[in-house]
Amino acid sequence: MHDPELKLNPKIFDSDVEVRSAREGFGEGLLEAAALDKRVVGLCGDLTESTHMTAFKQKFPDRFVEVGVAEQNLVTVASGMAAMGKIPFAASYAVFNPGRNWEQIRTTICYNNQPVKIIGSHVGVSVGPDGGSHQALEDIAITRVLPRMVVISPCDAIEARKATVAAARTNDPTYIRLTREKTPIMTTDETPFEIGKARIFFEPAVNESKKGQLDVAIIATGSLLHNALKVARMFELNGKSVAVMNISTIKPLDQDAVIRLAHRAGAIVTVEEHQIAGGMGSAVAECLAANLPVPIEFVGVRDQFGQSGTPAELIELYGMGVSHITEAVNRVIIRKKA
Repeated sequence: MHDPELKLNPKIFDSDVEVRSAREGFGEGLLEAAALDKRVVGLCGDLTESTHMTAFKQKFPDRFVEVGVAEQNLVTVASGMAAMGKIPFAASYAVFNPGRNWEQIRTTICYNNQPVKIIGSHVGVSVGPDGGSHQALEDIAITRVLPRMVVISPCDAIEARKATVAAARTNDPTYIRLTREKTPIMTTDETPFEIGKARIFFEPAVNESKKGQLDVAIIATGSLLHNALKVARMFELNGKSVAVMNISTIKPLDQDAVIRLAHRAGAIVTVEEHQIAGGMGSAVAECLAANLPVPIEFVGVRDQFGQSGTPAELIELYGMGVSHITEAVNRVIIRKKA
């Protein structure tokens, strides 16, 4: 069941739930942030339309820079603008930004502690026909390892808009990862969002005898949160108590929330459209290994590159569908009882 205080989309489980892409939400958030603060500027690597920066370019032409196919220059110019008091949002595909220009991000932005916002679009295998060369599956790993870098993975377009506005208010180097495809809208304008704060989006109807304890908890990030919610609801209908947490900020991780949830559940499944190695699941595992070791199963891409196909086909092929999350939940319950 939903936590009513979160004011989630009431149609979240309906077949006709609204779908929009996270990159659309970013474009809206950038306009909002720019209207609130004249220091906000936009830079793009020749992908203005694809990253949904067109409206910003049209409304604020004197605050937009088209850098061209030169991603190292993209973030270096952004760092210089930040040093002069601007709040730059530098956008491209995630395989190029932060993929191609990681060293420049490390040295000119993070090392110098400049508040540049790195926008990486077209993440995960759900990019689809673009194929493995353009499917960013390593971006969480290479950004969360950077000192000072904040890493955000919005679950839907509305959360992407809020994350963009919130990032503009901070002085931190920040990476925001965005999906290309339209995905289900799970939140609403009234749903709380705060950088660094994880929230439980599904709390099962637990028998009084369990006193709030869970059979297992799923921790998800990005659009695959929707698959995790469907799995938890299915288990609830079958008498199992499975909660679902949305981690939209992977770094800094909300360790207190993760530990509390693990204490209630005694077993965790992590779900992400990213390599399992180095991703959100790794961050959760690091936290629990140090504070509360429990059995963990990881749902994500297992040391493979992507390939061309429809988003739905690829999510299934790489083991991130509803059936795969269900299997992971069943496995971790068995391990918990062993």
